[in-house]
Amino acid sequence: MAGMGNLSIAEKEELIGQVKQQIAVANAQELLTKMTEKCFKKCVAKPGVQLDSSEQKCISMCMDRYMDSWNLVSRTYSNRLLREQNKM
Repeated sequence: MAGMGNLSIAEKEELIGQVKQQIAVANAQELLTKMTEKCFKKCVAKPGVQLDSSEQKCISMCMDRYMDSWNLVSRTYSNRLLREQNKM
């Protein structure tokens, strides 16, 4: 595999953009998978053909809390990275 040395600046930026997009998609998939697993485990005691109204409400609230927590952690982590970069 050849290095990125032969690529133009625009090609390098496009490649970096594509990699960032792939990472974002992978993170979103991981978030959805973990949120589904945790909320299902928490809210559904006896899996069946349908979710009853209390299970639906529990899952909805669980997913909302999970997303709020994920967003808070993400913002805090991003802010910390920015502070660290500014120190350099």
